[in-house]
Amino acid sequence: MTEVRGLSLWFDQLDDRELVVREPLDGDTQADVVIVGAGLTGLWTAYYLLEADPSLDVLLVEQVVAGFGASGRAGGWCSAQLPVSGDALARAHGWEAAVAMRAAMRDAVVEVGGAAAAELIDCGFAYGGTVTLARNRPQLERVASEVSAGLAFGDEATMLDADAVRAHVRADGVLGAAYSADCARLQPARLVRGLVDVVLARGARLAEGTRAMRLSPRAVVTDHGTVRARYVVRATEAWSTQLPGSRRSVAPVYSLMIATAPLPDHVWDEIGLGQAETFTDARHLLVYGQRTTDGRLAFGGRGAPYHLGSAIRPSFDTDALVSEHLRRELVELFPVLRDVEVTHRWGGPIGVPRDWHPSVGLDEDGIAWAGGYVGDGIATSNLAGRTLADLLTDADTALTRLPWVGHRSPEWEPEPVRWAGITAARRAAVIADRTESRTGRTSRLAPVLDALLGGSDGS
Repeated sequence: MTEVRGLSLWFDQLDDRELVVREPLDGDTQADVVIVGAGLTGLWTAYYLLEADPSLDVLLVEQVVAGFGASGRAGGWCSAQLPVSGDALARAHGWEAAVAMRAAMRDAVVEVGGAAAAELIDCGFAYGGTVTLARNRPQLERVASEVSAGLAFGDEATMLDADAVRAHVRADGVLGAAYSADCARLQPARLVRGLVDVVLARGARLAEGTRAMRLSPRAVVTDHGTVRARYVVRATEAWSTQLPGSRRSVAPVYSLMIATAPLPDHVWDEIGLGQAETFTDARHLLVYGQRTTDGRLAFGGRGAPYHLGSAIRPSFDTDALVSEHLRRELVELFPVLRDVEVTHRWGGPIGVPRDWHPSVGLDEDGIAWAGGYVGDGIATSNLAGRTLADLLTDADTALTRLPWVGHRSPEWEPEPVRWAGITAARRAAVIADRTESRTGRTSRLAPVLDALLGGSDGS
């Protein structure tokens, strides 16, 4: 419990009852399914497995505590966004498959809210939608283009002029925005820890403080014993790079956040977000924010350096320069926050596959996996958990036929090429944003960034 206090605002908001830590694995054991990683992917998989077959013996092993990874540090968006665009999905898998994938993501947002309500998990789920701001002409053009493209896949975003945006959020210098209802605000650590209680009540086992050293068919070797099981599920996201055989499967790229002190009502009157909307803008180097359940503004973004060799260390979870940059960007959006105290600074790695395409699957040898969410993981992990449950129980459903099932992303390049490419892309995004802000014209680097991001829509 001491180790995770300070991990994020979300963990600091938990009380001692919500942070009861389970014992490590006590020697060798057996299970029907062993899930490595007790974040949202692992917990949703256990939840739906036990819903499908309550007799299953499901064991989750987690190296620190449930939610220690991205699930407990996220921005708190339960969003239908995917890091890969509908057009890119259609090019790779066909039009109908792309439409089905987009529909499944919209449904996943509803499913998370429904499951939280049904299980009485008080995670602050609020269906406020998301506002994508445009603060210069190139951003406005990108937002309009993405809205138009999304309509073809059933997404129902709406363009707003500057006056209409103010009904949602009152940021400085806004020319227009897109509004999508397919997003909810929530407190991610409370969702995680609530799911822990639910799956344990259903009969699952959880070994915290248990590090997986090696995954192989029908067995997981940990630092506290070996688990033998019919199925092994890898739900480790960015930490997959720490496992033998998976070191180049994703790149652990850091996303950092800050949070203000609770804001008085008169400040919120100037900012808006009265319906728990989330917000971002259309810059290349992503930022994102939400109004928290206790009246803070939590704001995050990319921009932290990628570390050579896909290194993951606690010292990387904060970066003074990036935190100060986030504060400046926040004040630029909302000048009323100029003198407000920032009380929390945190971050962590997200898993980025080489083609920005998330995936889920089950190999013939009994090893299953899900991940590569690029930070859009709260709703996507729910869809992954339902899909894995169907695959592991041999159910032929619409979920098992979605195009991300069995998708194989190419491996990242070896070092130092990997470091050079990711660092160059980050710097190019910074330059492109500055150029567009200064000139009001689309940067010549924009097409290059689109190629580097694998067809991403920028989410």
